Amino acid sequence: MLDRLFGSQKIRLYAWLSLASQILIVVTGGAVRLTGSGLGCPTWPECKPGSIVNVPEQGLHGVIEFGNRVLTFVLLIVSIATFITVLRLGKGNRKGYFWTSFALGLGIFAQAVLGGITVLTGLNSWIVGAHFLVSMVLIVIATFLVWYSRSMPRLESNKALSFISFLMVPTAALAIVIGVILTGSGPHAGDADTPRNGLDSLIWSHYHSYPAYILLGLALLQLTLRATKTGIHSARYSLALLACLSFQVGLGLTQIWLGVPIVLVGLHMLGASVLTSVITYQALLNQSWSGLK
Repeated sequence: MLDRLFGSQKIRLYAWLSLASQILIVVTGGAVRLTGSGLGCPTWPECKPGSIVNVPEQGLHGVIEFGNRVLTFVLLIVSIATFITVLRLGKGNRKGYFWTSFALGLGIFAQAVLGGITVLTGLNSWIVGAHFLVSMVLIVIATFLVWYSRSMPRLESNKALSFISFLMVPTAALAIVIGVILTGSGPHAGDADTPRNGLDSLIWSHYHSYPAYILLGLALLQLTLRATKTGIHSARYSLALLACLSFQVGLGLTQIWLGVPIVLVGLHMLGASVLTSVITYQALLNQSWSGLK
């Protein structure tokens, strides 16, 4: 029974489930905010004073907020299953797995507490932003877990390709942080009475676009170098990254032009989550500083 649930052959499944569930909770968390359900459960850890679950009088907002809280337990179950599987691998086969899976579990607990603080502070935009950034960190950790489960593959690389790939990481981080600040200045606060951070949304939308355009340029340069040096087959990861980035930038521009409709904002949050994973994986694939001359 233990081998069926936690055998070594399950580690890749749990790694992918970890990544998928971390991205999913960002999407459901976005749905909470975008539907104005951020205070659908006005207390924490209870959903309502005297009730751990939502009650009918809380309406749809209560259902949405409580559903997002329940998903945290799903993430925790996946994390525990992953950690048990890692422990059963044996010391010689745990390279990279142990601390990655352990950190993922700790992060889920930290995220739950931060979510509670978010509710108790009345959806303070800076706390909400921190909540999102922690999710991005957990997606990065889950991506490492997937990479380990795939036997740490690497692409043929050189110093230029490696440098470009790693430069994407802080550039993407900067774009995400500025995007969080921008979000705190705009609509969709999670509740109609929640104040915003008071910054100029138009100016910060420009600030947010600059690292995004730099990322596009880096991705295009990486694709060109890789296709030239290693062939188009090796460049498929770079092509996928460029396609994802192009879609995300186009989506960001469109939502600004259309007045940030909630569907596009939700898709943009999903795109940010996927791109965080893809850019992390690209950095891992291109980490070799030897190979091409």
